[in-house]
Amino acid sequence: MTNSHKEAVASADGRSFDAYVSEPTNPNGHAVIVLQEIFGVTAHIRRVADRFAEDGYIAYAPDFFWRMHPGVELTHSKEDMQRAFNFLGQYKDEDGMADIVQTIAHIRRRTDFTGKVAAAGLCLGGKLAYLAATLPGVDAAVSFYGVGIEKRLDAAGAVRCPLMMHFGDQDSYISDQARQQITDALASKAVQSHLYPGANHGFYTRGEPADIDLARQRTNSFLKSTLTA
Repeated sequence: MTNSHKEAVASADGRSFDAYVSEPTNPNGHAVIVLQEIFGVTAHIRRVADRFAEDGYIAYAPDFFWRMHPGVELTHSKEDMQRAFNFLGQYKDEDGMADIVQTIAHIRRRTDFTGKVAAAGLCLGGKLAYLAATLPGVDAAVSFYGVGIEKRLDAAGAVRCPLMMHFGDQDSYISDQARQQITDALASKAVQSHLYPGANHGFYTRGEPADIDLARQRTNSFLKSTLTA
């Protein structure tokens, strides 16, 4: 069981944005920032945050689309898919990095927190998790099927913390060629990459339970080893 609520996080420009917060019953001392898909901080994303809380982490899922449509939650209907891709087209990676930095600062202001902070993202958030691995305040990063990483390999040399990547081999948004480009660019970094046979895009929220369980197990093992080192 976890306890959840919303908190307002101060933005870099003096405004604020909401974050869904899931509090662990048995905290391990560390935190995970859950980075959303293109659909917003939906029930799927909140469930991912709850999983991290169940595993002992304070989990924050900030609303990255707050500049365009605060609190938006989209479905997979044709209309909502179009809206989601429109949001994606307008979204700036730099805004995501700024919001991650602000969320880290918000977490570190908690009087009960003295641990380390990881970033874990899916889809759009998977790319942002990769980029977050370049930030000095991020101690570990986990990318689930990050879309567009191959277009931001300019940042590969700046990756400074351990990074884990999960991909489905049937993901129509991430080609075999893109995965190879990503792997090659990060060859000199501390990166663990896992490929899930038969898994499609979005498998960590809507895929086979066995794949979800395996990815969760691998992620927990990775975070435990990196954040407690």
